[in-house]
Amino acid sequence: MMMKFDLSKLHRRLLTFAGLSLLFVGSLAAQTTGKIAGTIIDDVTGEALPGANVMLLDTQMGAAADIEGRYFILNISPGHYDLRVDMIGYAPVIVEGIAVSINRTIPIDVRMITATITGEVVVVEVERMAMKKDQTGTIKNISSEQLEILPVESLGAVVNMQAGVVDGHFRGGRSTEVSYLIDGIPVDESFGGGSASVEIEPESISDLEVITGTFNAEYGRAMSGVVNAVTKDGSKEFQGSFYTGMANYITENNDIFKGIDSFSVNQNEDYKFQLSGPVLGDKITFFINTRYQNNRNHLNGISRYSVDDYSDYTADSSANWITEATGDSVLVPMNGSLNRSFLGKLVFNLTGGIKFSFMHSINNDRWDGYNHGSRYNPNGMASSYRKSNFSVFQLNHLLTNSLFYELKLSSTDTYNGNYLYEDPLSIKYVNDVFSNSYGVGVSTGGQNKDHSERWMVDNGIKFDLTWQINSHHNIKTGANYVQHELTNQWHSIRNVHEGTELATTLYEPIIYGDNSVYADVYTVKPSDFAGYIQDKMEYDEMVINYGFRYDWFDPATVYPSDLRNPANQLSFEDDSTRISTYPDTPTTSQFSPRIGLAYQLGSAAILHFSYGHFFQLPPMYAMYQNGSFLVAPSDYSTTSGNSNLEAEKTVAYEIGLWQEVGPGMGLEVSLFYKDIYNLLSTKVISTYNQIEYGQYTNKDYGNVRGLEVKFDVFKNPINVWLNYTLQYTRGNADSPQQAFNRAGSSQDPVNKFIPMSWDQRHTLNGTLGYVGPNYGLSITGYFNSGAPYTFSPQGESILARVNLYPNNDYRPIRYHADLTAYYKMSLLRGMGLKFDLSIYNLFDRLNENWVNGETGRAYTAIVTDADLSNFKEDFFEYSELYQDPSAFSAPRQIKLGVGLTF
Repeated sequence: MMMKFDLSKLHRRLLTFAGLSLLFVGSLAAQTTGKIAGTIIDDVTGEALPGANVMLLDTQMGAAADIEGRYFILNISPGHYDLRVDMIGYAPVIVEGIAVSINRTIPIDVRMITATITGEVVVVEVERMAMKKDQTGTIKNISSEQLEILPVESLGAVVNMQAGVVDGHFRGGRSTEVSYLIDGIPVDESFGGGSASVEIEPESISDLEVITGTFNAEYGRAMSGVVNAVTKDGSKEFQGSFYTGMANYITENNDIFKGIDSFSVNQNEDYKFQLSGPVLGDKITFFINTRYQNNRNHLNGISRYSVDDYSDYTADSSANWITEATGDSVLVPMNGSLNRSFLGKLVFNLTGGIKFSFMHSINNDRWDGYNHGSRYNPNGMASSYRKSNFSVFQLNHLLTNSLFYELKLSSTDTYNGNYLYEDPLSIKYVNDVFSNSYGVGVSTGGQNKDHSERWMVDNGIKFDLTWQINSHHNIKTGANYVQHELTNQWHSIRNVHEGTELATTLYEPIIYGDNSVYADVYTVKPSDFAGYIQDKMEYDEMVINYGFRYDWFDPATVYPSDLRNPANQLSFEDDSTRISTYPDTPTTSQFSPRIGLAYQLGSAAILHFSYGHFFQLPPMYAMYQNGSFLVAPSDYSTTSGNSNLEAEKTVAYEIGLWQEVGPGMGLEVSLFYKDIYNLLSTKVISTYNQIEYGQYTNKDYGNVRGLEVKFDVFKNPINVWLNYTLQYTRGNADSPQQAFNRAGSSQDPVNKFIPMSWDQRHTLNGTLGYVGPNYGLSITGYFNSGAPYTFSPQGESILARVNLYPNNDYRPIRYHADLTAYYKMSLLRGMGLKFDLSIYNLFDRLNENWVNGETGRAYTAIVTDADLSNFKEDFFEYSELYQDPSAFSAPRQIKLGVGLTF
């Protein structure tokens, strides 16, 4: 796909940033590489050894110590390395097991002894202190080796295991406040926020960086956290694997999860293939990873009704009820997914310090969502679809041993859809009369008639320049420009004969254009630019990160000048002041400072402090929704976007201490606080004819304070990870629509801080792993103290409900454990077999995801005589209406897999 850029806007942005860039002429370690630095001294005298030769084994990278014995090696890809130091008259030293992660400096100081025996080599292991010395914030780097032993199936599951993360919320922020990157390139789903538009498999990741606290100036479009996954390069030798896995549910709760004991219905299938190797020696290599998953999952329906069945329960007497049930009554999985992914990468390692690569990633997914009211008519439910193509060209050029740059060109083409049939005019759609289910409480026919499709193309160019000025200053500068193109098409499928006498007997689907409240169709081409400068000051006992970031956004659309008559649906011939005009929306920009400090306390402790301002534009739906500006004729039925929205802002503080409590054992404690301003909200606007509708605005506020504790043990073959989060999250609204919905329900506004719906007080995660050469096992436990819900006691008057605040009570605690184990068997000619066992929800715990507002528990309700008398059904009990299995997390799942490696 050819990339298209608005070069005039790009040129203006680059000129704006050029003045700042020229002040520094350079940059810090690139987003996808790390650095090793240190001092070479005589073990006895402590004197520097200038000229000592430092080499990174199995690479062509190295350095020579300067007059002070200092050295550094930049631009190192993530991975594990051994370092060799040679000096005439001294025994060579090899430092083993150096774990290099992105954006990190690993300090390796070497003390050399005089050679007494020819050929003598001193071998040492890297100290744990070296891994933490430059950490000025809360950062978790997870290597590919660590990913392999965790009982997880996706990148999101790994992220949710980290301290400070609660169900996708980073340190109390909304789920839209996280930025997702692949190889340092943003892949955020910017229309709705809260997820990535591109997903890669854990087996494709070389290093995963999860930042839950403050972060450097190079990161933007986020207020709460950053997830940066670096993909693997091709190997120097051919390596490959093929894996197949099958999973099913073994549970004692068959009475809740109907039909789950029918193994063929809920079986999950998983197939993986990976191949890596040389194309031309170590100069050109390739990497391929692909996966196919067919997950039928654990929530079933029964096709008792067909979509064109007609039922009528309006009569008081059951003798006059009409019931048509022509379905085949087979079990139908209702929360399944079909997921296909592919990643291919071609890497060129040329002479002269030039490395470039081409990468392409594909996602093709379908998801089904369970709806308890449709469990007897599952074939009328819509499904969600995603197709994404992510293409990247990356150039890494090492100009000198102290200066390199990275250039990245990317194109992300994403399609999202939600519909029953892709063609909105399909003849398979049936008359709306079949949707009648009065008095039953479940769907007895009919279909979902919403039809949504969205195309988003993001073409980007990113440049980063890194310059190690001297042993103390590592400066980085960079710029990023993205041209977006968003096409949104939402339609409510109507009947051509709607409003006529033929409407109940004839049906012909029709969709209307954007001049109707039954459609929202628009195409916009916004763009954004960002530039940053940061300096990493590194001294023997202290590291300081400070920087500045500039963000700019052009909405590239218009807005109505009079919000009381936004689409000019009202005519005022004698008063032009009440007629909307449509001026261009002005651009917005923000300037944000960042600073972080790490100070070494003695020989086994690091104190860190960080502070920063972080900005993020609201999701694009909030800017462009209802692009025609039409207001429906009833109150509180329209919500419009606002292209004049300001960026949301977080001011964050953090202080923490890491302590090495023993060999291979580390304890880290962090305290944090955040003020969150200009959060997305919705205001109520009254038109000139007194119709009230909503428009997105910036007026919500929240704050978060908390404590994180992490304890790690690395003593091969035993690994332990344990983290605890204590968190208090408050604000005036936990969703942008909350204030608008309360006004539409005639409830008073929330005039005090309330807990957010993700205000989970205590979160504890722990993993214990044994990793041997031929077999291994790990078990991960999760404990959550329960998040808030809104308790609504039955029997209170309507007036009393007006002042009932949301999130006024807490759900029960949740806990579960997952286990994974493997066994490796060697075959001939370098081939091998690997057998895997994974058990999710090991103890088959029934955890309540949500609860009934009247009882505070799942699967329960307070039933009155009036409820029973109004219930009209002749084949199931009233209790089925509230006994919803989706209120519980998934039951125990056992997965068996076998893989062939070669």
